[in-house]
Amino acid sequence: MAVSWNSGGQAERLGGVQLAGFLSQLCFCEFRLRPPSGDPGPSPPSPVVGQKPLQLIELKARGRFGCVWKAQLLSEYVAVKIFPIQDKLSWQNEYEIYSVCGMKHDNVLHFIGVEKRNNNLDLELWLITAYHDKGSLTDYLKANVVSWNELCHIAQTAARGLAYLHEDIPGHKDGHKPSIAHRDIKSKNVLLKNNLTACIADFGLALKFEAGKSAGDTHGQVGTRRYMAPEVLEGAINFQRDSFLRIDMYAFGLVLWELASRCTAADGPVDEYMLPFEEEVGQHPSLEDMQEVVVHKKLRPCLRDCWQKHTGLAMLCETIEDCWDHEAEARLSAGCVEERISQMQRQAPIIGPEEIVTVVTMVTNVDLPPKESSL
Repeated sequence: MAVSWNSGGQAERLGGVQLAGFLSQLCFCEFRLRPPSGDPGPSPPSPVVGQKPLQLIELKARGRFGCVWKAQLLSEYVAVKIFPIQDKLSWQNEYEIYSVCGMKHDNVLHFIGVEKRNNNLDLELWLITAYHDKGSLTDYLKANVVSWNELCHIAQTAARGLAYLHEDIPGHKDGHKPSIAHRDIKSKNVLLKNNLTACIADFGLALKFEAGKSAGDTHGQVGTRRYMAPEVLEGAINFQRDSFLRIDMYAFGLVLWELASRCTAADGPVDEYMLPFEEEVGQHPSLEDMQEVVVHKKLRPCLRDCWQKHTGLAMLCETIEDCWDHEAEARLSAGCVEERISQMQRQAPIIGPEEIVTVVTMVTNVDLPPKESSL
């Protein structure tokens, strides 16, 4: 099944710094949710009025654009993403994306506000969002396998969130919601709620497409290397909206593969978690490594033979291949993927606990270097 893209760009479905001080003591600060002075854009869509005590509790992750803390705001836990001042453009872009009309959605990370903070004379840029204890899909799959129904729920809700981002909605109740390309889709940027509902996070590289306005910095070769589509690796992008949406879909195909690789539904062992192409290029590939594997050799992660023996996983494999197709125009839209997964769940048998297969685990006492993340 494929998807066509009409002249208006709509997808038509066919068949469906310094942190050391924080580590030794808790930091209490006055939390004012207001647009940062001098920054363009409307007020945050969900401001909290007044001053609230915000307590940084635990450093959860680091990435190339900053770090993420678990924090407490009154009686609720929130996530505080802290950018150093040199990454102001990423912070500002993420704030502006969250501020566009219609960004409230169950499958998009909930935005709370932004702040500028001084820490030991260093200016830090804060972005506050909802906190999800299960963390990213990457983290979850490292520690857990998933059943067939869990796979379907995670995949469908992630696809729904991406489809909503991609959609242009002129008649949204909050105003015209523009189409948004994420540009850094990967399992690290898919967060899981307690019920395993997925939500899309990290809009530091995202582009919004509004009629008569520039989409902003459309520099093509951005994102995480192992998730880059062939046309991105080649530097041969058509700088139109649909091209960026199709780039997202290539990366989403790799995320679906990660889910499949940790699913217990197939009649075979479940291997330990690996990133896409980790077997071919390791944990820290260069751009040249990815060009050789993806562009020149046209390789993709292995779809195991045992997956084809399960009705649902066989359908998922077809969907994955249609997402990561070398030809961008042949890739599915996110909405089509969402529909397909719904069909898979209805048609595939439910796997009972007695049928769950052996899980292959690895025990090590060696601290491995952190895998790549753009937070």
